Amino acid sequence: MTKRILIVRTSSLGDLVHMLPAISDIARHVPGARIDWVVEEGFAEVPSWHPAVHEVIPVAHRRWRKSWWAPQTRAERAALRRDLDARRYDIVLDMQALMKSVWLVRQTHGERHGLDRRSAREPLASFFYDVRHTVEFWQPAVTRQRTLAASVFGYQYEGEPDFGLGRFTSGAQVGSCAVVMPSASRDDKLWPAGHWHMVFDHLQEHGLALRLLAGNEREARRAGELIDGRKGAEVLPRMTLEDVARVLASARIMVGLDSGLTHLSAGLGRPTIGIYKASTPVRTPLQGSSYTASLGERGSEPSAETVLSAVEQALSFDARQAHPLAGVDDSDPVPG
Repeated sequence: MTKRILIVRTSSLGDLVHMLPAISDIARHVPGARIDWVVEEGFAEVPSWHPAVHEVIPVAHRRWRKSWWAPQTRAERAALRRDLDARRYDIVLDMQALMKSVWLVRQTHGERHGLDRRSAREPLASFFYDVRHTVEFWQPAVTRQRTLAASVFGYQYEGEPDFGLGRFTSGAQVGSCAVVMPSASRDDKLWPAGHWHMVFDHLQEHGLALRLLAGNEREARRAGELIDGRKGAEVLPRMTLEDVARVLASARIMVGLDSGLTHLSAGLGRPTIGIYKASTPVRTPLQGSSYTASLGERGSEPSAETVLSAVEQALSFDARQAHPLAGVDDSDPVPG
């Protein structure tokens, strides 16, 4: 029997990536699950990547709030309200637990589930759910989401997180480039240029070309300044999220600030190093099937030497994965 499920999690990119393993768990443990997902229009590609997501319902809250009462905005909000009103779900699961997600949940039909007031970042949101769930706050985001989904649907999840990104990873050919994300929307996340130059030197000593990502023109200018005059390095043009995912899936290694793209790289199973300076990795560490390192802490950036050490470990890990028998004597039994 089909069980119609609506997931409400609108943003941001890193948070959506953290959601994907919970979707895999639901698909695995809930027979007949038909999963729809409400998401911010700018990130609508992300849920569509997961094979278990049936329909993506875009919202434009970020755009609407700039002109909430404009005629076009009001018409678009009314169209969304009619769309949600016409749907019936068995379970509506708010995996964001913010008042902006509650605004969407209240327009849906179905048993509404979410975090209780001690678990939610905005406790007031919990009063609008039919069923409330307790999930420990200070644990990795991927774990929180998997735990919440398991509590709602009554199963015990197990195993490493499955991000459901096989469309990018299946058959991906890993090349000889390092993808770097040195920019951020907030200046308090930035890492010193001198540290980046040391990382660039180290990566190029390993024969890797540098491909820098940037989210806007300002970030692109900063990235260009970091590699000014350096051969074998380029700032990639703006791309769709799908195109960026394909670039990341084929990278030998990714080094970046704490950003959604860095978390996407980890979810794609590439060796990934995240540099934290304005946030804590306790709640949002990098997680994936390959080597990951979440370095630094709010108010305490990692040293260049710490990052270089992680780069070396990541490249060694990747080499062992690519050539698992390297260094094994032919006369020795192969480990089983």
